[in-house]
Amino acid sequence: MKYGMVVDLNRCIGCHACSLACKIENATSKGVFWSRVFQLEDGLYPNVRRAYLPRLCMHCENPACVTVCPTKATFKSPNGLVLVDESKCIGCKACMLACPYGVRYFNDGKDYFAGGTPPWGELPESHKEGTVAKCTFCSHRIEEGLDPACVEACPTRARIFGDLDDRESEISQLIQSRQGFQLRPELNLKPCVYYLPPRGFTFGEEKA
Repeated sequence: MKYGMVVDLNRCIGCHACSLACKIENATSKGVFWSRVFQLEDGLYPNVRRAYLPRLCMHCENPACVTVCPTKATFKSPNGLVLVDESKCIGCKACMLACPYGVRYFNDGKDYFAGGTPPWGELPESHKEGTVAKCTFCSHRIEEGLDPACVEACPTRARIFGDLDDRESEISQLIQSRQGFQLRPELNLKPCVYYLPPRGFTFGEEKA
């Protein structure tokens, strides 16, 4: 099994429900979003179109972050997830520099959940001060048979989660039938997050 995600850019309306669901689920620090949505613009005024590009950890098959980690704190799990062992992380930030998608964050131990403890209890271990953290595809939810929080929260079902190794799975079928593409394929990192292109749109400028 190899977990992956498909993001349908025709369905994404830029509501940021995924970003907020992720933030609530993982109690990330103020200003830290493991899942972000960027605006894309195409065309020339007044004939301009806008689309949205959600971005999160790509859980690459050949992750650069794993290669550069000096303590093996960043690793790949058997099901394809790229995770961080906080007990081994020394906060050197090598993985942050190696990641071409800019989706890793350093934990400074400040301002979690508006400066307090989340209502459901203590902060997760992924917030250990002096370590690096990122999207985990909500591995704790996957273990319970649930979808990642961002997938569950999406009102237009723009995000689909599943097994890339299963040729009959919904995400495998969508990638094949809708010409799903990866970000920065020239780097040969083989991201496990695929995007379905918006119809009639050529990618232009990104605006956070």
